[in-house]
Amino acid sequence: MKLAVFGLWHLGCVTAACCAKNFDVAGLDFDPANIDRLRSGQAPLFEPGLDDLIASGLAAKRLRFTTDIAHACADADILWVTFDTPVDDDDRADVDLVLTHIRRVVPSLPPGALVLLSSQLPVGTCQLLEKEFCARGYRFACTPENLRLGKAIEIFTKADRIIAGYRDERAKAQLTELFAPFTSQVVWMRSESAEMTKHAINGFLALSITFMNELSLLCELTGADAKEVEQGLKSESRIGPKSYLSPGGAFAGGTLARDVVTCINLGEKFGEALSIFPAIKQSNDRHRQWALRKLTQRFPTAPAGPIALLGLTYKPGTDTLRRSSAVELARALHARGFRVAAHDPSLKSLPDELNFITLCADAATLTRHAAALVVCTEWPEFRARTDWPALLAAMPAPLVIDATRFLSAQLGVIARLTYLTVGSPA
Repeated sequence: MKLAVFGLWHLGCVTAACCAKNFDVAGLDFDPANIDRLRSGQAPLFEPGLDDLIASGLAAKRLRFTTDIAHACADADILWVTFDTPVDDDDRADVDLVLTHIRRVVPSLPPGALVLLSSQLPVGTCQLLEKEFCARGYRFACTPENLRLGKAIEIFTKADRIIAGYRDERAKAQLTELFAPFTSQVVWMRSESAEMTKHAINGFLALSITFMNELSLLCELTGADAKEVEQGLKSESRIGPKSYLSPGGAFAGGTLARDVVTCINLGEKFGEALSIFPAIKQSNDRHRQWALRKLTQRFPTAPAGPIALLGLTYKPGTDTLRRSSAVELARALHARGFRVAAHDPSLKSLPDELNFITLCADAATLTRHAAALVVCTEWPEFRARTDWPALLAAMPAPLVIDATRFLSAQLGVIARLTYLTVGSPA
């Protein structure tokens, strides 16, 4: 089986590199600089193990990268669409951009080829494209992406299950062959159901997060402890230990928010006045300001020392700053006249638009003279440190804001420390 993987950012690079262990893969992207990097074995962003996996595929000659549509598609059995669908500042997906790319490439496929959609696109996209291209024999299917930053290769190659939406038995047979190296657990359904399943999963996870964070606000006001309440919730057999019910930060990065907004837009499109999805967005948008509210309550005016941000990236295991809640907090503080410093183990420099942030080489430099330390990105390296009490003792008045209590065990008993967490009683 020959694959063309179209759209080579995080999702596409992981998909292409993992599939090249078992299939002949052509990676297609229209960015020449990105293709040049990939041809040298370098992914456009950091993901543990990805560069090595790309290099292995290149060396085995089962993986190649190109900007040439015909070169990628001429003999492809499947075109796997893997664009990271861009979103604007209001979490609206730029669906037209992805559709434009698909419409440009599909006519270069062999007759009868299968187009597999994994980009986050609204329910009904498969049907829309089928109507456009059915006369030429092209077929469409959907498998929602399951990308996990920092664990992407493991999740892809050892999938607990794969959701697959298809229209005909030939497509099912092709997808069965495609997915066989990665899992035997495929949940088959019609294309529209697979598309809606992605909205549903992300919507439910978003609902769980906002539910717990609103409950945590009540805990802060009443003397209850949200972490103790979490234990009670997860011990309930109808809820379970893996549920997304931990007090902490708002969801960020666009993935969950994109599907929440998509469902809001679907309701508007069909004239249905939804209640839950708009409320999820409203609640999460407010909770995104939790750390900022704590800081401005503590410091009505800018303090002498900087606000120290421990971690800047969107998640541990990646170097991307796109949609990072830490960057959002830094900008809000800077706009209020606060000085901002940060340390992140994956960053040696910052883009020009973030030059107001002082990037520190280590945690000791970061905390020295800081007015407050905000735990932003939960890198395992931060928990491995044993000298947090000494580092915080160097602060004039130790204040740690740690939404998820990530460093609670490491801090121990520190004199004069004020430790603020989501859902802990005042």
